[in-house]
Amino acid sequence: MKTERRRNQIIASLQAIQSDLTVEELAETFKVSGLTIRRDLERLEADKVILRTHGGCILRTSVQSGYHTRVVEHLELKQAIGRAAAAEVADGDVILIADGSTTFHLASHLARVKKLSVFTNSLGIIPVLSRFPDSEVYVLGGQYDKEMRFIAGSMMERTLEELNFDKVFLGTDAIDAKGNCLTYNANLARIVEAMLRRGTRKILLADHTKAGARSYAIYATLADFDVWYTTPGVDHNQLRQYRRQTAVKVVTT
Repeated sequence: MKTERRRNQIIASLQAIQSDLTVEELAETFKVSGLTIRRDLERLEADKVILRTHGGCILRTSVQSGYHTRVVEHLELKQAIGRAAAAEVADGDVILIADGSTTFHLASHLARVKKLSVFTNSLGIIPVLSRFPDSEVYVLGGQYDKEMRFIAGSMMERTLEELNFDKVFLGTDAIDAKGNCLTYNANLARIVEAMLRRGTRKILLADHTKAGARSYAIYATLADFDVWYTTPGVDHNQLRQYRRQTAVKVVTT
């Protein structure tokens, strides 16, 4: 297949699934090497047709929903956090990955884990996890948010009361000076609070830009988490105060 035709078909595939594709998947589809696909993606990225993700790509025009906008914002920071936090997950774990732009990048680093059971309310995470043969994926039911591509609502709260998880991975929209974790939606805050209660180990994933950001609905404090994975950039004095509430792991890109 000629190079130009293959690149057009890569674009068509991304348009069809409205999600990301990995280098391995594209190489298998077009029967070429991973190196060839990476060259294609470099060209398509230079032409501003795609955005690169961990091990693959997503169509730029897909980054029009609020969900995809969040996923690609501070992309390298979120990928670094996801990669580091994946070390928390062990073979045989039952985990919950809450909807979020940083938790999305955790999901893409779980291919190595065997006999993993993942519960989530994020429809964006499902295509990522479905590629891993040793993972079982369970979708938490409730009301669907079309713009942000997650599920919430009172039905989910009732479901969560019957479940327990080895680890719960959550994000946040903001962390204030007192260590309160906040989100933009009061109803969502209630759901995330319910998720937090169901985890044996509670893990926060949030890059340094969330420290001092503005939001209004408190769902937890840093003291409610066992560990917070973040990136360099939090004010030194503020970080010292945060560390009085929870363990903080600062990861680099």
